[in-house]
Amino acid sequence: MALIAANGQQARKWWKEAIVYQVYPASFLDTNGDGRGDVNGITAKVPYLKSLGVDVVWVSPIYDSPQADMGYDISDYYSIYPPYGTLADVDNLIATLRSHSMHLVMDLVVNHTSSQHPWFLESRSSLTSPKRDWYIWKKPLGYKPDGTPIPPNNWNQILGESKSSWIWEPATQEFYLAVFTPEQPDLNWENPDVRHAVYDILRFWLDRGVSGFRMDVINLISKDQSFPDAKIATPGQALQPGTAHYANGPRLHEFLSEMKSEVLDKYSIPLPDGSGPWEVFTVGEMPFVDDTQEILKIVHSTTGFLNMIFHFNLVDIDNQRGDIPGDARMSIGPWTVSDLREAIAKWQYIMIQNGGWNSLYVENHDQPRSVSHFTDDSDEYREYGAKLIALMQVSLCGTLFIYQGEELGMRNVPHEWGPEEYIDVESVNYWNTVNKLFPENPIRLYQARKVLRHKARDNGRTPVQWTSESPNAGFCPPDVKPWMRVNEDYEDGINAEAQTKEGVPSVFHFWQGLLRLRREHANVFVYGDFDLVNKEHADVFAFVRVGEKGEKWVSVLNFTGKNTEWEVPGELEGVKWVVGNYYHGEGNDAAQLGGKVLDVTPNGDGNGIKLRPWEGLLGRVDGAPN
Repeated sequence: MALIAANGQQARKWWKEAIVYQVYPASFLDTNGDGRGDVNGITAKVPYLKSLGVDVVWVSPIYDSPQADMGYDISDYYSIYPPYGTLADVDNLIATLRSHSMHLVMDLVVNHTSSQHPWFLESRSSLTSPKRDWYIWKKPLGYKPDGTPIPPNNWNQILGESKSSWIWEPATQEFYLAVFTPEQPDLNWENPDVRHAVYDILRFWLDRGVSGFRMDVINLISKDQSFPDAKIATPGQALQPGTAHYANGPRLHEFLSEMKSEVLDKYSIPLPDGSGPWEVFTVGEMPFVDDTQEILKIVHSTTGFLNMIFHFNLVDIDNQRGDIPGDARMSIGPWTVSDLREAIAKWQYIMIQNGGWNSLYVENHDQPRSVSHFTDDSDEYREYGAKLIALMQVSLCGTLFIYQGEELGMRNVPHEWGPEEYIDVESVNYWNTVNKLFPENPIRLYQARKVLRHKARDNGRTPVQWTSESPNAGFCPPDVKPWMRVNEDYEDGINAEAQTKEGVPSVFHFWQGLLRLRREHANVFVYGDFDLVNKEHADVFAFVRVGEKGEKWVSVLNFTGKNTEWEVPGELEGVKWVVGNYYHGEGNDAAQLGGKVLDVTPNGDGNGIKLRPWEGLLGRVDGAPN
């Protein structure tokens, strides 16, 4: 195993041990009766989050916005979207979190702004505008015979790949670059005035009391200034993904280094209990990159620019590119336990052995629900699958992120929902594209509906299910129509009210107990070493974690819907199984989780164990309870 002492993993940091909970504000809790969540709804649930074991609340964008992409199109970084509340409400949220020794992390979206931002309105007003070069403008390559201007290159939009990333502006006869949607024009980070305006935004929020930032698609801010055509990824299509020319572009490190030195390094984060000051929390979303050395340069403990990043190896496990523009993500490809094991273990080894740091997540506002994505979300197995994933996440090395509703085992929308229920811009673009390409093909349309149910971002955006109250599960008043339809399975115990009742062996209480166990054994689960066990097993993902002083735990996870067996290797002889997702009332309530040896069924020869579908076990190899 890798030596911990030689790689910097032992450096204790508050953000390494923190449990982060992501709030998608529109879907969290409505307190003013307009059918949309709000800042006061977050504040109202701070005690709930504290009881779960949360340290940091990361809130997706709440800035003022036309909401073309649910707030990721910002028109004013210094004010709040009115349906969400006011700056005073945010100040109250920060104060409430701090009174519970918790932190607020804001979502920073600065690759692009809204097309309604005053910067862009001024930029597009004329060729001689002082802010013209705050965005990326280009002349057409030429004109088609019918007079249609030809875009500068063949890049397509990320959220609508049948459309060009270049948007024509008739008033000034130039294109502007918008790699996501036309309503989200890309900022020109080559302009130092743009960068310093961004740094002012960071200072404003840090001065207000936030503890850091989740940085949206931060690796896209540096573009190849030659703006070349993209290689062909989808044959037969005129437009192609241009990500190779703007993901981790030529000046990315320079820009991040400047942000760090100009702003982030100059702030420290205190806590009401007197601990700290601590450094600013930073996590960067970095799609379209899998280069090990490139990622390590970003997150290295001594020479990097950010604490950690979100990469996509695990959540993209079933992506496959076909003949539909955009279907690399909007697709359902086959995957195996070996694929899952490799995706996770790769980055566990890399970060531990090279002084980097992982983020641990399986779902967020851009992903389907993990219990539907990686396990079986049927009524029979949903709870086991949700607990299996929780056990895996809590016992891996990295900073742990929980997405709202994940602690309840919320699942994807029902199969019966029609395409009209999917309202996210990516889902709408995908469905429209399929209908345009295959209007008379019922098989392809059926497959597209199946893709929506499995992969659409809408799946993670349905309102949080707080109670069993009909028809809105306590998200908003019963006589108010929510902005998005509520998943009706709240009636079946998938709600916070049912799962937080004392003595209920719920997904919530399982998470609660696991988070307590992770905190008590941080030397192992946060800072310890990692190694695979029985890594050729077709059904089981198993690994050990070892602390600095030799404390050793093993996780054994059956990621299949069938019964299987697992041989206990010699080096783990004597393991005591103390946590299991099938065990209720055997030391597995939140307060006692891990405190009692479980009666696990041995296999036929007595050298291993039998595992039921989606069963997970956590065992301690030394010092186990008697």
